[in-house]
Amino acid sequence: MLPVIALVGRPNVGKSTLFNYLTRSREALVADFPGLTRDRQYGRLKHGNRACLIVDTGGIADEAEGIESLSKKQVDIALGEADVIFFMVDAREGLSVSDKTIAETLRKLAKPVVLVMNKVDGLDTSSATADFHSLALGEPVACSAAHGRGIPELLEKAYSVLPSDQDIVEDNQGTIGIAIVGRPNVGKSTLVNRLLGEERVIVYDQPGTTRDSIYIPFERNGRKFTLVDTAGMRRRSRVSETIEKFSIIKSLQAIEKSHVVIYLIDASEGITDQDAHLLGLVLEAGRALIIGLNKWDGLSSDQKTLIQRQLDVKLSFLEFAEKHPISALHGSGVGKLFDVVHTLYDSAMVNMSTPILTRILKEATDAHQPPLVGNRRIKLKYAHQGGRNPPVVIIHGVQTDALPISYKRFLTNYFRTKLHLSGTPIRLEFKSPINPFQGQKNKLSDRQLEKRKRLVKHYKSKK
Repeated sequence: MLPVIALVGRPNVGKSTLFNYLTRSREALVADFPGLTRDRQYGRLKHGNRACLIVDTGGIADEAEGIESLSKKQVDIALGEADVIFFMVDAREGLSVSDKTIAETLRKLAKPVVLVMNKVDGLDTSSATADFHSLALGEPVACSAAHGRGIPELLEKAYSVLPSDQDIVEDNQGTIGIAIVGRPNVGKSTLVNRLLGEERVIVYDQPGTTRDSIYIPFERNGRKFTLVDTAGMRRRSRVSETIEKFSIIKSLQAIEKSHVVIYLIDASEGITDQDAHLLGLVLEAGRALIIGLNKWDGLSSDQKTLIQRQLDVKLSFLEFAEKHPISALHGSGVGKLFDVVHTLYDSAMVNMSTPILTRILKEATDAHQPPLVGNRRIKLKYAHQGGRNPPVVIIHGVQTDALPISYKRFLTNYFRTKLHLSGTPIRLEFKSPINPFQGQKNKLSDRQLEKRKRLVKHYKSKK
């Protein structure tokens, strides 16, 4: 197990900025906005041949009510996991009553605490440090998370109190990335907690509770997964806050990084046009797809029939996707999702040999020949694999740019059926040979014509 460093402090002291700097990433949303971070966000810190986990937490407010109280619980969990605590304070604002209250709580934990004095740019460090000595947490480490000032000294102090040396071991081979996406307040965080079997992320009856994309690595039956809880995505016309725009970008990035996407739909509200639009983005990314129909157990038989009809009409372009009725709150149907995820991952990452693909192509063209173009039939010669996640098949032939969409759709369905691909789109790319002498004849004729004109002009001048 890697040692854990937890970043704690009151809101807007720079915890997420330091998290991004230490992990060399942009996983945590950063803005001049107190209370932005709510859930625990984990990242890996690499320094030399050593490594540890960094946990970004929400700011500890003076009066934690409602969703702030749930965020406070996430902080308490991070403190329980931590081997070392980075207590961050704001050097510009100076010592506050909240800092004293938090320091008193941390002293009771009997864990190593490093006092991190952030935002020291342009300040006299010695005078700024004087106030924070009263917290009785040792010598403060002055730094600037935004510009990297003081970070080497901070890491040196942290590693001096970490429990043991840990060599960096990178082993992401075979890790299955699962992104949970959907509109706001459809039960994504509830499903994440149900899949993990613990209250890992905040669940609150309010749209927009999740703002960041929370990456959660875990193991199940000896298999590694990374589960991503994403922010709800609304129609662009309704997105006004800058924070929400960045949250949507994070969600789209999570889709790109994943192998399997579980798109959650609130079955009690039906399938909306926004669902169809967002599922189009998932299709464009080419990810294996599970459509989870949440709150299914609370529907009447008529409502279930209506949902099935909407699936056929509004989501007809996703005939390959797996559809599963579930209840994230009560757990019905959720246990089967992991079995489906394994199947979809194997389909998305399948290895396809050239002889097998070429044989399937020949069977398809024998069953249904390509159409004629200019009294000449389009020829498809052979196929080979061009990529994975999603599977890509490259088909070589003559006049492939003239293939109609209907025939391309036929080939796509034929390859998916013969390769037994489940829940994943398959992309076909067509290539025709390039004639290196194409256009040479016309250019040669032009030169000959120009030469002839010069000769005619020459003979006329002689006469």
